[in-house]
Order: sequence, then structure tokens, then C-alpha cells
Amino acid sequence: MEKKPHFVRREFLPREVPSISLALLLAAVLLLNALLYLYLNKFYNSLGRVETDPSLCPFGHFKFGAVKNCSPWLSCEAINREVRKLKCVGEGAVKKVFLSEWKEKKVVLSQLTNSELKEDFLHGLKMLKALQSKYVVRLLGYCEQQFTILTEYHPLGSLRGLNETLHIPKYKGMNTWHRRLMLAIDYVSVIRYLHSSPLGTLVMCDSNDLDKVLSQYLLTSDFHVLVNDLDALPLVNRSAGRLVKCGHRELRGEFVAPEQRWPYGEDVPFEDDLMPPYDEKTDIWKIPDVSNFFLGHVEGSDIVRLHLFDIHAACKKKDPAERPSAQEVLDTYRKVLTLLIREAAMPGTREML
Repeated sequence: MEKKPHFVRREFLPREVPSISLALLLAAVLLLNALLYLYLNKFYNSLGRVETDPSLCPFGHFKFGAVKNCSPWLSCEAINREVRKLKCVGEGAVKKVFLSEWKEKKVVLSQLTNSELKEDFLHGLKMLKALQSKYVVRLLGYCEQQFTILTEYHPLGSLRGLNETLHIPKYKGMNTWHRRLMLAIDYVSVIRYLHSSPLGTLVMCDSNDLDKVLSQYLLTSDFHVLVNDLDALPLVNRSAGRLVKCGHRELRGEFVAPEQRWPYGEDVPFEDDLMPPYDEKTDIWKIPDVSNFFLGHVEGSDIVRLHLFDIHAACKKKDPAERPSAQEVLDTYRKVLTLLIREAAMPGTREML
């Protein structure tokens, strides 16, 4: 009889210890999931680009930097009086771009260089005014009479210099698979915004090769992506039977979508009037190539590519109607990010359980 309590203790303790361990493990998993939720929520609110932006002002106004109050867009008179050109930092077919100064702040002044392309310039200005958001470079002022646009300055420049920027010692810590994937998410977010913009479905036509695409976007100092050049942004309106054509010349190469290429073979000379129009799914075709550039060749990027394989294969469907929408691509990218961050945060948890 005296041995019975001793026997009970030996029977009970081995069962109690695993139960406590399991309870502690489950608590740890729940805590990690809560932290992961907060972490991802922070990402989606900052890097993932929610629609609302507390730094945006009412239409016709702007603010940037540490300034709290909104100011009206600068007029012709204000630009001529208060903006000082410092140096030319770029020139394209439509405009020349100057690094400039306004009230001791660096800004960008763009001016038309070819009078034959003034309609493109004014279209870009119209788009810039109408599409102000987290996805578009901030407009500070303009002068239609002098074909001048003033925008916010971003010292890291266009996305063409991304890899060079990530090799600068200051930014080497940003050169990770998850930061690069966030940039790809930003890019797809811009495409999604253009496809469902306040003006309707807009197509990013200045995108005939990778280098041209990258030149249309800016990299901000806190590593976001902004669209900068909106000169070639035609509107698709299916209900009205309105499709688009990106320019009046023949497009070639695997980068542009199949429907953008001349469909009648080498034996038939290209004629713009015979070229069939197309819709916004041309932008979807290009997403895998642009994202491949974003992902680069850092540790973990091949795992990301593996998880994105199916959605990228869908983007490359020959039939535009079979390609996913930009929203579907964006949803998949975000799911992959969540999955991979969870796996990185809790390695081996499944085996432990």
C-alpha cells in the first residue's frame, strides 16, 4: 500500500512533461503567428502600398518632406520665379529633365524638347494630375504654356540602377530576396492601379523592352516603386469597343506580348492600319520578365521563382484572355511573401509538432 503513491508519481510525470512541452510549443507558435501578422500588416501598409496615403493632399495641392501643410501646385509664375535649374540629368524623345532647386529642396523640372510631341507631353501631364496617389511620382507644379512639369526628386533615380544601388555599402542590407520581392509587389501594385484607375483601364505602352520599362519607374529612398513617366498611357474601354495600339511602328521581340507583334508574317509588309488593337493584358505578359529582374540572383531568389512559377506561366499564356488580372498576380505575390516569411520565421515547426 505504501508503494502505490510512488507508482502513481512514476506513471504521471512522464505524461505531464510532454503535455507541458506541447502547450509551451503551441503558445510559442501562436505568439510567432501574431508577430508575423503584425509584421506582414506593417509591410502591406508601407511597402505593399495601401490605397489611402495620409501624405496626399486635395486635388491641386501637394506636400512633401517634413512639411505638414498642403500647398497649391506651383504656377507658371511661381516656377519661373522660384525654381532654379542645377543640371540636366536626362533626356528622352519627349522631354529633357533637370535637377533643380525650390526653396532649398531638390526637385525635378521636365521640359518639352520636341514640339512635334507636345500632345504626348500634355497627355503625360494630364495623367500625372489625374492619377496622383501612392503609386505615382508627386506633382509639384506645371506650366502648360511653357510645357514644363515640376515633380518630386528621388536621388536613387530610375529602376535601371537598382542593382548598382544595392551594391552600395549603405544599401547592401536591402539586397535580400524578401526586399526584392517587395519591390516586385510594388511594381505589380502600380500595374493593378493603372488597370483600375479613376480614369478607367490604362495600358503602360512605353514598355517595349526591359530597359524601357525600368526607365519609367523610380526607386524611392525608402525602397518603394513609383511610376514616373505617363506620356504613353492609352485607355481601354471594352464596353465601347475601344482597344489600344502602342505606337504606330512594328514591335518585335519576345518581351512584347504576342498580340503586339505583326500577325501576318514576314512576307507581308507592316501597315499600321492593318495591325489589330489589343488590351491591358499586354502588361500582364511582361510581369514575369520585370519580376525576374527585381529578384536578381541573391540567396533565396530561386525559391521565390519556384513559388511564382505557376502564376508566371499563366502570365505568358498566348491568348490574352487566359492571362490573370493584375489583381490576381498581386494576390499571388502577397501569398507567396506571407508563406516564405512564415517558413523563415518558424523553421521546423511542423516537424516539432
